[in-house]
Amino acid sequence: MGEFLLCSRRPGDAIGERLSRAVRHEAERQGYASEALSPLTWLIAWGPRPPAIRRIGPWTLVGDVFDRRRPVFPTVRENDPKAYDVKLLARVWGRYVGVMLDPAGSVAAALRDPSGAREAVVWTAHGLTFVASDVPDALIRTVAPDWRISVERVSAAVRNPLALGSELLLDGPVALLPGEMRDLATEETTPLWTPAGHIHRPDLLALQPPEAAAQLRDALKEAVDGLASATDAVAAEVSGGLDSSLVAAALHPSHQVRLWLNAFGPGPGADERRFVQALAAHLDIEVTTYSRRPSVLTRKELEAAPQRLRPSLAALDGAFDQEWAVRCAKAGVDALFTGKGGDGLLIQPATSKVFTDLWRLKGWRSLASPDLAHLARLNERSVWTLVAEARRWRGQMDRPRPGQDLFTPLATSPARHPWLKEASAWGPAKTVQVLSLLQGHGLHGPSRLTAAVDVFHPLLSQPVIEACLGLSTPQLTLGRRDRALARLAFQDQLPPEIIQRRSKGELTAFFGRMIADGLEDLRPWLLDGRLAALGIIDRRSAEAILTRDALIRGGDYPDILVAALFEGWVRAWDSRLRT
Repeated sequence: MGEFLLCSRRPGDAIGERLSRAVRHEAERQGYASEALSPLTWLIAWGPRPPAIRRIGPWTLVGDVFDRRRPVFPTVRENDPKAYDVKLLARVWGRYVGVMLDPAGSVAAALRDPSGAREAVVWTAHGLTFVASDVPDALIRTVAPDWRISVERVSAAVRNPLALGSELLLDGPVALLPGEMRDLATEETTPLWTPAGHIHRPDLLALQPPEAAAQLRDALKEAVDGLASATDAVAAEVSGGLDSSLVAAALHPSHQVRLWLNAFGPGPGADERRFVQALAAHLDIEVTTYSRRPSVLTRKELEAAPQRLRPSLAALDGAFDQEWAVRCAKAGVDALFTGKGGDGLLIQPATSKVFTDLWRLKGWRSLASPDLAHLARLNERSVWTLVAEARRWRGQMDRPRPGQDLFTPLATSPARHPWLKEASAWGPAKTVQVLSLLQGHGLHGPSRLTAAVDVFHPLLSQPVIEACLGLSTPQLTLGRRDRALARLAFQDQLPPEIIQRRSKGELTAFFGRMIADGLEDLRPWLLDGRLAALGIIDRRSAEAILTRDALIRGGDYPDILVAALFEGWVRAWDSRLRT
């Protein structure tokens, strides 16, 4: 879906009127489509498939909006002034940003949908108010003259990319969290939807496995049906793993899929074609396979990565994105379904943390659960070890692994994400589930692929998110294996090879080769770059880590890839804000 930028002025502001006209004229000169929402507010859009506009009550929703099949309305006070807005987020779902106009036609409030699939950023400049999912390069100096890169937030986020889900790394604009509403007059932000409000829903906790499986299956079907209705020609990516197979089963045969795509890498861990073949035979579909070869991470590749309002974790493999974009274009496809995001929400793997969650729910009664013995065997631990871990747990999560650190130490600990404030009450496996949801927000970021086609992640949609949050982790694992409830839900629609599969695709070696072969460009990119100059990268440690020998011994591939991506983002915004 394309991006948008909304500009609004106050009535009677002659200077604002001239500036607004000038910004709109420049946007139209750049070829962006524009639409007036009122005499004082207009919107421009660009990119594949311009976002739709739908009006519900006082809200104008920009993007894909679908009605819930069976909405569950939260309990709100009758005199709550936000009651309508809270219920709106239960009535509809999608990938949208909402704006409310006051009686004069100026923008008065903004909200972001709970899935986080659309960025929502607000700011003021020259007396004008802006709400946007992105900002075109051609307009940055016009609409955002006072923005600055926040070195403190960049330093925290590069160490923990999950922090990207909270504040922007720029001073000036304000980013809304998924489910938040911001009053633009008072500058107050209100959370209308949070994960905590959906965790352990009593009606879902009471479900037996067959009923819970049906609930999960219906949620995924609702998500796939809704997204597929937004476009005419779709493709789907099937990796051979469970998650993409779930999406494929929900798509087929209700929706016509023009292109089924599979990419396989070198080595047995990255080649899942035998599972893809089993899926293709079971669904009676034809899958196009592509041999994914490691590309060299050159300076040209690093500079070509799209750098928008946030560093995009979806842009880490530009060569792969480009290949998929070309194939989709040749097939006349304008949207691609993926299975990304399922591991964390559906609970993979089923570790001893699942029993700790059960202990938090039932206390000593959990000792009578057959889940205890199942999880002990699965994790090769004694039942008493699991019980002792559960009793000791006080909300702490695993500490970072020891070893060389690419980054300099932080002076102060970064603030915890607002969504995790109540984590100690949920248990560790449910907390990891919420963390995976934060990680999933990064998958919605821009890439070379999203510049060409719309990319749908139905496992990260609101219906699936709320179903998975509402169910307990013992329910999602059936107390004995990873993503067990999802396997049960689709056992009649998928081949036994995938339902019973225990292995998982592995691309670590693939990305390791990409980094190792690109060290000639990657070393100066990081050692002589902006992150090093700002003191975020420890140059001495980086010199030791960025060698073939160190990569073989330590395998710090994720940190290096993220550092390279953030380096490109800082360079891009340094250039934009100085131009």
